[in-house]
Amino acid sequence: MKVTYYGHSCFAVHVSGNTLLFDPFVTKNDLAQEAGVNRDQIRADYILVSHGHFDHCDDAVSIAQRTRATVIGGFEVTQWLHEQGVPDEQVHSMNHGGAHRFDFGRVKFVNAVHSSTMPDGSPGGNPGGFVVDTAEGAFYYSGDTALTMDMQLIGSAFPNLRFAVLCVGDNYTMGYEDALHASDFVKCEHVLGVHYDTWPIIALDHATAQEAFRAKGKTLHLPRIGETIEL
Repeated sequence: MKVTYYGHSCFAVHVSGNTLLFDPFVTKNDLAQEAGVNRDQIRADYILVSHGHFDHCDDAVSIAQRTRATVIGGFEVTQWLHEQGVPDEQVHSMNHGGAHRFDFGRVKFVNAVHSSTMPDGSPGGNPGGFVVDTAEGAFYYSGDTALTMDMQLIGSAFPNLRFAVLCVGDNYTMGYEDALHASDFVKCEHVLGVHYDTWPIIALDHATAQEAFRAKGKTLHLPRIGETIEL
């Protein structure tokens, strides 16, 4: 699968002829702007939103309106996005433990330990993550979360993940040390790191983090903003 990183926790997975865009946050991300990422040029057939914080959904409405992408996420998040202007026929609400089959594959909405408030202060329900299972393989996006034993359930149910997308920036989420434990829980050797460097408080020592993964026979991928890699 090809994966394009847009900064912070925003990335796109190109699979089965579809582009799945996760947690769009571009226009107010200084690093993405410095890298030349243009929100209005980002493709999306589906937009998956893990929770309600502004740094995960700020550009969701604009991109959904332009691309007519289907927006997938927790009930409260998707209903709020609908109220902000995403047409009803483009909204697909889910909740924890539920799964649904789309034309690119099956999406399961899984647990995340974090908080979730919409940008205007409205309740955002409970945060979550996604396991996406396609004909080209499965991958896991943790969303913003602490390390949790629930991740072992993912490793049991999906023992052959191609890659996992895990937060590594610490303070608000897992740091790279906990992400390394999480990769053990989900039984995955290739990790795409997200939620780092956007602000000084989540700055990451890239070399130290990647060496920690290498020492365990794993790879922590930290692509440049705007870069597309194969996973």
